[in-house]
Formats: sequence, C-alpha cells, structure tokens
Amino acid sequence: MSEATAVSGARILAHVEALARCSEQSDGLTRVFLSEEHRAANELALRWMREAGMDARVDAMGNVVGRYEATRPGMPCLMLGSHLDTVRDAGKYDGMLGVVTAIECVHALHARGQRLPFALEVLGFGDEEGVRFGATLIGSRAVAGTFRREVLDAVDRDGISLREALRRFDLEPARIGEATKRREDVLAYAELHIEQGPVLEAEGLPVGVVTAISGANRYAVEIDGVAGHAGTVPMPLRQDAMAAAAECVLAVERRACAEPELVGTVGKLECLPGAVNVVPGRVKFTIDVRSPDDGARLAAAADLVREIQAICDRRGVQGRIAKTHEGKTAPCAGWLQAQIGEAIAAEGLPVRRLPSGAGHDGMAMIDLADIGMLFVRCEKGISHNPAEAITLADVETGARVFLRFIERFDPARKT
Repeated sequence: MSEATAVSGARILAHVEALARCSEQSDGLTRVFLSEEHRAANELALRWMREAGMDARVDAMGNVVGRYEATRPGMPCLMLGSHLDTVRDAGKYDGMLGVVTAIECVHALHARGQRLPFALEVLGFGDEEGVRFGATLIGSRAVAGTFRREVLDAVDRDGISLREALRRFDLEPARIGEATKRREDVLAYAELHIEQGPVLEAEGLPVGVVTAISGANRYAVEIDGVAGHAGTVPMPLRQDAMAAAAECVLAVERRACAEPELVGTVGKLECLPGAVNVVPGRVKFTIDVRSPDDGARLAAAADLVREIQAICDRRGVQGRIAKTHEGKTAPCAGWLQAQIGEAIAAEGLPVRRLPSGAGHDGMAMIDLADIGMLFVRCEKGISHNPAEAITLADVETGARVFLRFIERFDPARKT
C-alpha cells in the first residue's frame, strides 16, 4: 500500500488538535451542544468529510453526516462515528478520535478509488455528554428515532431551552424526525473510542474489542442519626450518621469486588453539620453500580439496598435510598465482535475483549442497529480530563485495524 493511500496517524492527530481549538475556554477544552464552538467543529468535520470524498451535511439535530456511496448508489450503510461535544475542561480524544479516524478511513478508500458493496456513513454526533441540557445522547437518539420531544423544554444554565438553541443553530425543532434513519438502511454501527480506562495499558495492548457498554444503577442515600457533642456522647450511645455511612461505603466496595466486571462507586459524600467537634447527624452520599451483565448489576444493587438498610437498623439511624438512574446494558453484537477481532489478529496482535464502563452513543444506536466498538489504549486510563493522552503509534494501529474491519465487513455474517 502506498503512503498516499494509507491511513495517516499524523493527519488524525492534526485534525484532533484543530477540533480542540474549537473551545469556549482559551486555556482548555469545553465545547457544548449547539454552541458557536460546536458550529465551528461541525464546519471542520464537514470540510474533512468532503475532502475524503463524502457528501456531507448537518442533519436536523445538528449532527454532521458524511456519506460515501457504495459500488451502486443507495445501498444500505455501515455507520461509523462518535461525538463532537465535550465535558467541561475536557481531554482532546474522547469522541473526537472516533469521528476523525472514521473520516480518515474513508479518505484512504477514496484515495485508492475503492468503493465497497455497501455505503459508509460517518456521523459526528452533536451531543453525547449531556453537559448543556442535562440529557445525554441527544444526537444519537435523534438518529435512532428515540429522541423524546419533552427534552426540547430542557434549559441550560442561561435559561435557553433546547428548542430555542436549535433555532439559533439554524435548525427547526419540528423537523427533528428528519434525522432518524430507517432500520433497513443501516447494516450496523461501529465506533472507535479511547478506552477511558487502564486495562489495555496494564496489559501492554494497543487495542481491544468491546463486549458491551455496561448498564448502570445510581442511588442517592441519606442517613439521619443524632448530632451530638464529640466530647460528651459516649461511643456506645452514639447514633453517628458518618460511621454508618462509612460502613455502607465499604459494603459497596466489598460487593463490587465479589465478581468480575462489576464496579461500585461512592462518588459524592456530604457530612452535616460538618464540624470537627460534632458527631455527624446527617450524611448524604451517592452510589453508582455498573456491569456489562444486567443480571449481575441488578442483583448487586438489590443486595446493597438491603445491606444499607440493615446497617442503618443495627446502628439505630434512619436510612433513605432513592434510585436516581437505571440504564440497561448495550451488548456489542457477537458477529461484529468477531470481525473486529479478526482485524486485530490480522495486525499480529492479541485479541483482548473487555467491557466499557463508560457510556457511548452505541447505547442509543442499538435501538437502530447492532453495534460494535474498538477500544484504543490511552495513557493511564485518564479521560474527561485535560491530561487525556494517546500515542501516535496507537492512533495508527487503531486506524489500521478499523480500516481493515471496514474493508472486510460482511453483513451476511449477522446471526
């Protein structure tokens, strides 16, 4: 393969850097849905798509869509892509690497004059993170046909509704349905993404096959004890909300460690009244439980609810547990896992299968088509952080694997 018709890791990284400059921060990266920075990122992606030989447009929800026709026009497509929005004070690669790499793969095909027996569509989703309006996966839900119109009434921190933001972006809310794809027109959805975790790096591997996007349960817990003087209330007579919460935190850790691929996190804890010389009277904390196996997740969540209540009863404090979120697992299709694995093996690399504990657009796209994902190693597993980093060598390996998967993609293997 000539250098001109191969994927270019340097071009991918240059494009990622260009997107990173579309930011509301001068000293970092923040780009939210339907902002002027989003508009600038869309314009870059549209230009690169057209340079790669695609017809490109912005759809009715603000996603960028590029189409590379098959050997015959109008054929069903393999969808590729990721998201272009970011969290606040973000890293450069989450989402963007997947969009840019997909464009680069089409660029390589076009440079060879190569068409496939199916079309390719590359999507740069406008919103996955949910930062601006508090609703995640807005772009991909519109494409999958599962967008809920009541979300149009959601407002940002400046009081601007999603409905109004769409209009300011030169889009008409009444036409959102035009972004939806028909199931018969989509063969599958595949996404390249940084791992956002440390497993591949720990095992010395540049890429891996994603088995599933883990489902999650989240809870808000409040424990009410009795506040008292730290010096005068004897230990046996205390109703210490913090001591009960501490036992609950360890129960979460213990239960999550009890089986593979289950994780549990207490990410937020507030102690009241929060004085050095007062026995805590109230504690509020959160629990996040995730697993690629819905049965394991639901069983663990139920166990924790029971155990927290038992801890509270034993310690003479009052516990209240409210479920704030439940999302089911999005399994990656076995036939797509197999083809991505074969592309990795063809590079002479071990095929490592692992779940994604983070959410992705595939969680919405699975309602439209089977999904597959390729993970690329990132430094120390750091993500949603300016320290997010990836090497040129891994960018090139990931792009080669993804292009090989695209070229050899066989929809007839769907089972």
